[in-house]
Amino acid sequence: MALKKYKPITAGTRWRIGNAYAEITTDTPEKSLVKGVKKTGGRNAQGRRAMRYIGGGSKKLFREIDFKRNKKGISAKVVSIEYDPNRTAFIALLSYADGEKRYILAPQGLQVGMTVVSGDEVAPEIGNALLLKNMPLGTNVHNIELQPGQGGKISRSAGASAQLTNKEEKYAVLKMPSGELRKVLINCYATVGVVSNSDHNLESMGKAGRNRWKGIRPRNRGVAMNPVDHPMGGGEGKASGGHPRSRTGKYAKGEKTRTKGKGSDKLILQRKDGKKLAK
Repeated sequence: MALKKYKPITAGTRWRIGNAYAEITTDTPEKSLVKGVKKTGGRNAQGRRAMRYIGGGSKKLFREIDFKRNKKGISAKVVSIEYDPNRTAFIALLSYADGEKRYILAPQGLQVGMTVVSGDEVAPEIGNALLLKNMPLGTNVHNIELQPGQGGKISRSAGASAQLTNKEEKYAVLKMPSGELRKVLINCYATVGVVSNSDHNLESMGKAGRNRWKGIRPRNRGVAMNPVDHPMGGGEGKASGGHPRSRTGKYAKGEKTRTKGKGSDKLILQRKDGKKLAK
């Protein structure tokens, strides 16, 4: 993808680094695959604020994405590559041979006019979905299932992919985007390729107003509050607030958050920090 650096003709464009959207081919979504989204503004069922710093923002339509890729053996032509306001990746509109249309996550290199297909033993080409056991080692995959037929759960954000490193009897070993080595059932589906929009993390909003358009309100720092409001508040001048922690006192850095004895521990061969789990 290409990034666009704006000339500093206003304060908002001085630091703005945006997406050039060179891959996008249309700005009108498929009407049959969109529906409205109701915003909560961070309020719960009683109307009380449950999440801070949420509210406002532009209206947007939800695009229904096919994460299961369960239309097997029927080829589909790529009609368009589109922007999706609900996710960081681009999406591709597919038109199947039987006339049905579906959205999928667009992998890098997928272009309008190309043909993709899903099935147990299809060719491991970009955009095709197939079983992990039928893929060659070293293949980069995304939209990976954790249970057969469940639909893709892993590697769905912009630029994400996992690499197939090994195959065992029941399991395929994947190197996750975090660097973790994990076993996934070999009969699970995955899509070949790397998710599009890989430079998304290099974009810069340029001004606070762009976050307001996304429904993100200003966020207060704990050290700028009073002691009654936050554990890190108080002090004279720019005094430090102590160890970083949340408003409720939970440590923000260094504390392990994974549940001890979790059932899927036996599927993790190596953590993202390179340490192997004791079996």
